Amino acid sequence: MKIAVVGTGYVGLVAGTCFAENGNDVICVDKDPAKVRILQRGKIPIYEPGLEELVRRNRTEKRLTFTTALDRGVRQSQIIFIAVGTPTGEDGSADLQHVLGVARDIARAMNGYKVIVNKSTVPVGTAAQVRDIVRRETTHPFSVVSNPEFLKQGAAIDDFLKPDRVVIGAEDPRGAELMSELYAPFTRTGAPIMLMDCASAELCKYAANAMLATRISFMNEVANVCEAVGANVDQVRRAVASDRRIGSSFLFPGVGYGGSCFPKDVKAMLQFAGAKSYDFKILRAVEAVNEGQKLRLIDRLKTHFGSLKGKRIAVWGLAFKPRTDDMREAPSVPLIKGLLAAGADVQAYDPEAMTVAKSIFGKQISYAESSYAALTGADALIIVTEWSEFREPDYARMKKVMRGAVIFDGRNIYNPEQLRAHGFTYYSMGRP
Repeated sequence: MKIAVVGTGYVGLVAGTCFAENGNDVICVDKDPAKVRILQRGKIPIYEPGLEELVRRNRTEKRLTFTTALDRGVRQSQIIFIAVGTPTGEDGSADLQHVLGVARDIARAMNGYKVIVNKSTVPVGTAAQVRDIVRRETTHPFSVVSNPEFLKQGAAIDDFLKPDRVVIGAEDPRGAELMSELYAPFTRTGAPIMLMDCASAELCKYAANAMLATRISFMNEVANVCEAVGANVDQVRRAVASDRRIGSSFLFPGVGYGGSCFPKDVKAMLQFAGAKSYDFKILRAVEAVNEGQKLRLIDRLKTHFGSLKGKRIAVWGLAFKPRTDDMREAPSVPLIKGLLAAGADVQAYDPEAMTVAKSIFGKQISYAESSYAALTGADALIIVTEWSEFREPDYARMKKVMRGAVIFDGRNIYNPEQLRAHGFTYYSMGRP
């Protein structure tokens, strides 16, 4: 099939590349000439395991091209995906100016029937707005479809090529049929293609992310209660997860959720529910718990040290999760800002997010070349992101280079007894 994807951010680049990997001819459009030049050389501006190799292969096979010419992409394609950003506005709402602007440009470039697909995460009612804009700008026939993405950063290629489900919101049979045909190769193992109205499809992404965010905040609250009463959250979690009605996913306590989706989508759902005079009380609590959880380790450091002034604190992990360099809403950011405000010196290391961190903190913190280098002279170590390379460190080497043998584990990746046996003072989340 002939496909155009407008926007080469995280979602657009993954989607376009994976459609090409399945044999479709894909034109990816972006207004940034510098980004397009990078992509045309087979390089990618983000870190996502496996993506760069797929881009290069499909570029070589001439199934994947990059351009700044939106009109060319529209004319040469039958299905056009809108995958541009929907940043959070001051009131928490999703800013749709880019989505609606692209819809207008698509309409003006149309040369026949097109399926216009909202791939960006957009609030309920966006498909109707896009439909109205396109109808005003063209006399050509078209379908507007809502097709939310469910990609996990760090595992996006597998998520796209082997989805749990494909959600298609369409109001007319022609658009639904073409979209079902497009996704059929991705669902041969039995994953369902769910056809529904556009409003329901638009709400699916928000509801899914809100549910996952709720599980995270709930388990963080449970961990905090465990600390208060002397229980062990690991044992509680295993017992709860063994209930088939609940399951084990997203039940690990930590320092809060971050990234480009959960915080933004929780805020947006609160806003558009509020616009309909509905107060989503549970999500307000989820958001409040998460913001407090990001700073919980600072309180524990202050309890241990008294004052943090002049203390050298090593931070392992800056990205909001492993296998990405994304620091949007990452717990590391408010945590480090809190440490700096308390007078601490921060030495940080992350396998992929160092460049991004420098754009956020500049010269306010030190950047180590390795995890062990970050420990040099440190009074304490904080684990913020559970990268695999942090899981089996050389404890003797750690203790030798640190000034103080104290670890605050925000992800519970270590065994408390083992750490104490190596002579560390060890604090974790919700464990005695």
